[in-house]
Amino acid sequence: MFVLVNLKAYPCDAVAVAEAAATVADDTGARIAVAPQAAHIEPVAETGVETWAQHVSSSGHGSHTGSTLAPAVADAGATGALLNHSERRLKLADIDGSLRAAEDTGLDTIVCANNPRQVAAAATLGPDMVAVEPPELIGSGTPVSRADPDIVRDAVAAADEVNPPVPVLCGAGITSGDDVEAAADLGSEGVLLASGVAKADDPEEVLRDLVSGI
Repeated sequence: MFVLVNLKAYPCDAVAVAEAAATVADDTGARIAVAPQAAHIEPVAETGVETWAQHVSSSGHGSHTGSTLAPAVADAGATGALLNHSERRLKLADIDGSLRAAEDTGLDTIVCANNPRQVAAAATLGPDMVAVEPPELIGSGTPVSRADPDIVRDAVAAADEVNPPVPVLCGAGITSGDDVEAAADLGSEGVLLASGVAKADDPEEVLRDLVSGI
């Protein structure tokens, strides 16, 4: 199971969370990654934790003010990029362009989707992983694996039908090791979460619980 912690724009100490994640990953052998704000990628990567960008643009070098270039985040230490999160929606052509930019730079990719049909569409583009995250459950504390487990099952089936090698991750409302186990039982190969770790008083304690059943 892969655990990706998206720090979004929460007012947390990104380096402290990264250090906690690196410690738990080293102690348990679990694969844990952290996706900080672009400005924090380098110090987060310096902790040794697997580091992802929250987004990369489809554009390359040139007059593209405000773009987040794939080569720039890679130079800062990121090894992957999260695309099409429900808070950073992209058009299909832009998803494809961002995927190509990430791949050309050697970054791993996850494309987020709201439902199984969108998972199928995302999987056809050939990312390394896809993630199903119903927007209404994001930050709710209620995991999709409990609120509507069929969404996870159907997402796994949808991806398998169009592109079998692409694993499906489960996001939205993940807060505990029980949620991670439930996601795995439904066929998910990893989880995305944010506030459960980013807003925690003790991120290391939460992370240890998350990976306890892996």
